[in-house]
Amino acid sequence: MNWVGNNLDLIGQLTLVHLRQSLIALVVGFVISIPLGWVAWRYRLVRSGVITITGLLYTIPSLALLILVPVVTGWYSIVSETNLIVALAIYAVAILVRAVADGLDSVDAGVRQASTAIGYGSFRRFRAVEFPLAGPVVLAGLRVASASTIALATVGILVGIQNIGYLFTNGLQRRIIPEVFAGVVAVVVLALVIDLILVLAGRLLMPWTRATKTVSRQANRTLVKA
Repeated sequence: MNWVGNNLDLIGQLTLVHLRQSLIALVVGFVISIPLGWVAWRYRLVRSGVITITGLLYTIPSLALLILVPVVTGWYSIVSETNLIVALAIYAVAILVRAVADGLDSVDAGVRQASTAIGYGSFRRFRAVEFPLAGPVVLAGLRVASASTIALATVGILVGIQNIGYLFTNGLQRRIIPEVFAGVVAVVVLALVIDLILVLAGRLLMPWTRATKTVSRQANRTLVKA
């Protein structure tokens, strides 16, 4: 394990690069998924088509996507960091569109009717009522997408985009097992840290979910005692 101790700076630098790439892609994918998920929820006739098409994006092999998108669009180079971020955002959209649609589905119809009755328009109702109440389901999808994005980002090294994936390819080529192991640990730790941040952010931004869980636990205790 001497290699790890001697190369902590390299590991730290690659981890920060990896984190930046993943977070940008996740934010972009999330922003795109909100209107697409709303359309899939609001218009039942196109729901299956939107969710199926976006879901199929996840079946595209990552290496193929990294090569095809810049070749087809001609907007940037295959080896540019933008290429990796776009590909990761596409995979995030594939996961998050269904999460947004399912989250909006989970909102009680009575709550919508009550918000409409007090004068909320469609946009205000979505912003202040529907989307916040859909938050727990959307957050669950976001947690899955974050873990997926961080893991998939390592594939970028195969087309020359530097991140933690470098530790895998370089370690295998030079037969330095601690380097490969360091890459695995870095990816896992990064995914766990981001997941923890998302959980804490969810508790902070959605305090009503804690109240609901508390009431549910109290009700269960009452039923058990009865």
